[in-house]
Amino acid sequence: MLRKHSITLSGHRTSFSLEDAFLAELKTIAKARNISFAALVAEIDERRTNTANLSSALRLHVLDVLKQSANPEP
Repeated sequence: MLRKHSITLSGHRTSFSLEDAFLAELKTIAKARNISFAALVAEIDERRTNTANLSSALRLHVLDVLKQSANPEP
């Protein structure tokens, strides 16, 4: 199910919409890196291009992490 979430980034409130599976995976990624969920979202937000919205950037980050774990570099 697609849900809307609010978060504070760089001192301002913003929102994003994500399916539950993507949200759960982002929380797993944050936990594995020993950082807060908000810190992970802030990192992704800082790296995204102006053409990508935050929701898309979050989904693409999950995809990148899963692809890296499926195909680890030697």
